[in-house]
Amino acid sequence: VLEWSDYTFTDDEQKVILTCDEERIYRHSTKANHYVFDIKSKKTTAVSADGKQRYATLSPDNKHLAFVRGNNLYIKNFSSGKETAITTDGEHNKIINGATDWVYEEEFAFDRAYQWSADGNKIAFYRFDESKVKDFTMMRFGELYPEEVTFKYPKAGEDNALIDIYIYDIPSSKKVKADVGTETDMYIPRIKWTEEPNQLCIFKMNRHQNNLDLLLCDGNTGSTKLIMNEKSETFIEIDDDLTFLDDGKRFIWTSMRDGYNHIYLFDMQGKLLNQITKGEWDVANYYGYNNKTQTFFYQSAEKSPLERHVYSINLEGKKKNLTKQDGSNSAAFSSTMDYFLHTNTASAVAHTYAMRDGGGKEKYVLEDNEELNEALKEYDVKPVEFVSFKTSDNVELNAWMIKPPNFDANKKYPVLMYVYGGPGSQTVQNSWGGANFMWYNMLAQNGYIVVSVDNRGTGSRGEAFRNCTYKNLGHLETLDQIEAAKFLSKMPYVDADRIGIWGWSYGGYMTALCLSKGDGIFKAGISIAPVTNWRYYDTIYTERYLRTPQENASGYDDNSPINFVKDLQGSLFLVHGTADDNVHYQNSMEYVNELVKHNIDFDMFMYPNKNHSIYGGATRYHLYNKMTNFILEKL
Repeated sequence: VLEWSDYTFTDDEQKVILTCDEERIYRHSTKANHYVFDIKSKKTTAVSADGKQRYATLSPDNKHLAFVRGNNLYIKNFSSGKETAITTDGEHNKIINGATDWVYEEEFAFDRAYQWSADGNKIAFYRFDESKVKDFTMMRFGELYPEEVTFKYPKAGEDNALIDIYIYDIPSSKKVKADVGTETDMYIPRIKWTEEPNQLCIFKMNRHQNNLDLLLCDGNTGSTKLIMNEKSETFIEIDDDLTFLDDGKRFIWTSMRDGYNHIYLFDMQGKLLNQITKGEWDVANYYGYNNKTQTFFYQSAEKSPLERHVYSINLEGKKKNLTKQDGSNSAAFSSTMDYFLHTNTASAVAHTYAMRDGGGKEKYVLEDNEELNEALKEYDVKPVEFVSFKTSDNVELNAWMIKPPNFDANKKYPVLMYVYGGPGSQTVQNSWGGANFMWYNMLAQNGYIVVSVDNRGTGSRGEAFRNCTYKNLGHLETLDQIEAAKFLSKMPYVDADRIGIWGWSYGGYMTALCLSKGDGIFKAGISIAPVTNWRYYDTIYTERYLRTPQENASGYDDNSPINFVKDLQGSLFLVHGTADDNVHYQNSMEYVNELVKHNIDFDMFMYPNKNHSIYGGATRYHLYNKMTNFILEKL
């Protein structure tokens, strides 16, 4: 009996690829033994007996399997069982074929770096040459001698991997290299086959990430032509919304070119045919197009930045809200776009799942979570209150607040602020908050008010609001969080001497910076896995918002907590995982050096062999127990 940890249906839903004996590589990538289970025959076939694989997939015609092993890309004839190495030059920390390097996986949010053509005769894949990328080494503890783990990590301003795209033709066993020009210091954040089996679309982006070319590549020759160019004065975020319509003549693209994220229809020569959605609100997700009804489906923040709803719209602009429930609504559509799985949630209401048709009519409820919602009542869990306030710059910011049970406006309560605050993010949304939400309610029951504020630079409020932090990351964000604390301090029921702040990752960075720049407004802060010096973080993320350190030294240094340790006020609890491959433990170690240099007392806890997420076994319970005790003692 196979013990599987994951599964994927093939396109025709006649076979299932099972993932077994999984080993983690980075935060999102794994290698494993894969098996193909035939639903009709009940037969199970191993993908390969020569070692664990990554990204095993069947071709659309079910004739071949593709997978990555040892940094090389393989195909296997599914009927004969013959394996063929498409590449042979793969080598650890040098050459990768068919999979991404660390920084693409983390910042462009994909790790399988190959794509099948629609007819299954061709496979397009990435080749990464990491030779010039500098090494980063972490220690893994647990043996007599700790293990050194070394991988390629390009820090801001340093060399990236060199990227090439190849197309392999299965019938002829030949491959061609796509012509993406002579520039090597650039990114290829996506590739996608069009409806034509010999036509590949390649995203080519400059290193500043503010100029994006869509190239159409001939799968037989590798020649390319430009069909569309997208420019920005700041940066362009990459998504997976590009969709080629079945007629082979048009494609869908989402863009912020009018100041908000909207859906656009183009022909295959790049001519704009129609702006499908319009308004001062953002499309959050594009779901797809029903060719029969000529209807587009998407999710947006049209009603409010705090909510999400699913809509349909036709070519004439007639739209319909398919999800009338308050809160956050999302959809997972069937392949025909005739039905969707509707997920609804609100701040104190767990997820409900229902099947609906393309017109929004409910067919049946899969899960209403009634038992969980009833149990929440027993714990006196309170929904958040949504509020807003204006800063001294006359900018309106959204926030939520959880007050203690039996709240008395004549009393004074301590406040804990939760912050993330990174570009395009959002913590203030009418959606189920999970474990953190329960923890906040526990703190409220212990007499604390818990608050979260979306500062400038966060998402769902258009391009100007999101991109105003460009080249000065952390400046406006901390000003807004400090102003929020001052605003709270003036409330009659807030103890102005007991305001704290906490955050993780970008939120950990914000916490550390707020303690230094807040002029004593914060009594205590918990900083988990923080970036303390932007020069230590990776190329793609950091340069997208700050450009390179060589171009914008002040943007890096003026907003890095490590440079403002001398100004830190309030009690600090610093937490980091020693195996954090994303925000390196180096950030906290160098920060500690500065704290010691300035004779600043602080609390710290490290989690051996834990990555950026700091989880596994009793780890999260241990962490939140320490956080709770710190808050109860210091705040």
